[in-house]
Amino acid sequence: MKRYLSFLLLFNLYALLATAQQTGTFSGQVLDNRSAPIAGAVVRLLNTNSQTNTDINGHFSLGKLAAGAYNVEISAEGSATINQIINVPQQVASPVFKLAAANVQLDEIIVTAQKTEEELQQVPVSITAISAAQVREYGLQNIKDITAIVPNLYSANPGDNRNVTSIRGITTTSYDPAVTTYVDGVNQFGLDTYISQLLDIERIEVLRGPQGMLYGRNAMGGVINIITRKPDNSIRGFARADVGEYGQQRYSLGVSAPLIKNRLFFGVSGLYAKQNGFYINDFNGKRFDRQENIMGNYYLKYLSLSGLSVILNVKNNENRNDGTFPLASSMEEALTHPFRVNQDAVTRMTDNLFNASLSINQAGDKVNFSSQTAYQSNYRFYKDPIDGDFSPLDAISIVNNFGKDFNKVKVVSQEFRLMSAAAESPFKWSAGAYGFYQDNPVKQAIRFGKDALLTGAPDTDFSLISTSKGKGYGMAVYAQGTYTLAKKWALTLGTRYDYEHKQLNVLGEYEKGNDLFATRPDTSGSAGFNAFSPHAGLQYFASGNTSLFVTYSRGFRAGGLTPLSSDPTGEPPLFPYQPEYSNNFEVGAKNRLLDDRLSINISAFYTKVNNAQVPTLILPDAVNITRNTGSLTSKGAELEVAAKPVKDFTVAYNFGFTNAKFDRLKISQNGAEVDLGGKYQIYTPKVTSMLALQYEYAPCKTKKLKIRARGEWRYLDKQYFDLANTLAQPAYSLLNANLGLITKQYEIICWIRNLTDKRYIDYAYDFGAAHLGNPRNIGVTVNIRLSTL
Repeated sequence: MKRYLSFLLLFNLYALLATAQQTGTFSGQVLDNRSAPIAGAVVRLLNTNSQTNTDINGHFSLGKLAAGAYNVEISAEGSATINQIINVPQQVASPVFKLAAANVQLDEIIVTAQKTEEELQQVPVSITAISAAQVREYGLQNIKDITAIVPNLYSANPGDNRNVTSIRGITTTSYDPAVTTYVDGVNQFGLDTYISQLLDIERIEVLRGPQGMLYGRNAMGGVINIITRKPDNSIRGFARADVGEYGQQRYSLGVSAPLIKNRLFFGVSGLYAKQNGFYINDFNGKRFDRQENIMGNYYLKYLSLSGLSVILNVKNNENRNDGTFPLASSMEEALTHPFRVNQDAVTRMTDNLFNASLSINQAGDKVNFSSQTAYQSNYRFYKDPIDGDFSPLDAISIVNNFGKDFNKVKVVSQEFRLMSAAAESPFKWSAGAYGFYQDNPVKQAIRFGKDALLTGAPDTDFSLISTSKGKGYGMAVYAQGTYTLAKKWALTLGTRYDYEHKQLNVLGEYEKGNDLFATRPDTSGSAGFNAFSPHAGLQYFASGNTSLFVTYSRGFRAGGLTPLSSDPTGEPPLFPYQPEYSNNFEVGAKNRLLDDRLSINISAFYTKVNNAQVPTLILPDAVNITRNTGSLTSKGAELEVAAKPVKDFTVAYNFGFTNAKFDRLKISQNGAEVDLGGKYQIYTPKVTSMLALQYEYAPCKTKKLKIRARGEWRYLDKQYFDLANTLAQPAYSLLNANLGLITKQYEIICWIRNLTDKRYIDYAYDFGAAHLGNPRNIGVTVNIRLSTL
């Protein structure tokens, strides 16, 4: 691995040699809506490394730029962000930019959905963008909290913080997700290397529908793209405390500053969170699901005079959980006796994640080059056996504490990308290559205790041990181009080729007392998979504020090998299952109206999934057996509305409708084949809806202090948790509210979540074990933000 990383570093340095000379200067002034200068405004040329801040008189200057048209973004505290095309000549230019007040106009949001910086309303893709301010307003702490905020998105977990996420009926049901998550450009590869906590967020982008062309593997349902705040010339700091019922405490702080102005910067942020747990364990009368979490995010950033940017980013996330799976034995039990479990085996989960990346970007006047090298690891184990029967019986428990040689996943990935330079041109293109290597050794034992006969086991006091050593690697190449004709029509064409190879060694053993012998000898298997993912799109700009688009995309989810299990159907281990494919058609319209006080985005989609991977959870092994046994059709529509109808009043409404049914689905149940064609997809509410109303009032003429009131309504329609559609959660609504005192630097907010204390199932296994959504919780947040030049 060290040789591999050394090669990547040398290749990065070699690729940077061919950079172009930049010439020219761009300078100007930034004023507010009263024509007063704005100090500290951020002026940034998109898709370059050119960025600066205005001085006390609102003046700024960016030098060494090639002549041409650039996209400039200007943002400032209390003002609406704007985005304009400007021309940079060889001589000095001094335009004046006026920013409207943020309380009367919507921001122009920049996203990186197509791996280039673009204004949200100009991108022909269905995207929900959640800003840093909205993350605070919604009180988002975990990725799953965006459920219903994003149309047709549902996310939940059984208590172990590894989220199952569905978008438009394309659902994550195995360790290879169908909705991929990126954090600061790094693919969170699988559920084992997945960081779900949110810390110091700049923006969250959710791309709905297949994104296989630019994002590749396991982006068949969409992409959740999380961007944390990077350091710049401002000295910034924050400290935040969230305290609520059930012992909930969450403390975060961070600081970033330039070490050398315009050249070298650092940033660090940290998080400590704990809770006593919502559950009581009737077996011992103690709190269940007590959690602690420590997270850190560290940046070192370098900018050169020639437009070179180098960013080193390291993240660590350490989770501790006493009572990882707070599950009732059935949905009925969960609702009848809410937030109570009865488990004899209680253990502490240790979950250590590490994520490091090196990003290099060279902005030239002809071509931009970027590279990202990343390393991820996750070591997750349970100190003692965990309960496998979710009862007080000493019947079935799961053991996975076999030392650091097992249950530690490691992934190395590398992406190189070339793209057209930042200067505006009728033809924009990008091309790249991506590769990864994964090492995944797993050892797990199913222990049958003294009460095992009561669960149908043939004996007591014995263990079945399964060992698997998985390795995989893959590569991909892709290219995409967009040609704009007469500033009215834009045609996009692209394609991607992926190849993956997987190898798995498995060993099955039986242990009773001092006896240990192999039930399945050490054996191995391998398989290779490939996929083409074309993309085509046509966009029409009806005006500067309205665009229409139609797209076709092909998505895929990687294949794999069946692990060792006691599968009752007799499916042999190491049996390969093939990739899953989808064809997706979408039409949409994006509109900004009423002088940027109203935004309306609508879309309709049709998706056909072939060769569907259908997982079956095998108990007591707690492993998923996956087969290609189905086809699925998903169709629906989405609406997103954001408005500032009057000063200081904000309205947001999102609506999603999905009808996702299996056209064909044959699975094995109790030794017989069952046809479940016509059944609905799991973890897919037919309707998701969210309405948020927020009003800010300034009681003093100086307007330095504001009172903010906010209310939220979320609605989720009926959904199913098993393929036979026998386990269902009826439609329900959730109400959230908060009231706070806000200044430029301070926030004190009192909040209440699940106002009506609604009882509902948010996650259930197909064998019936169920996890409740959180109860009503009342708390307070204190947030301090400091920023200087």
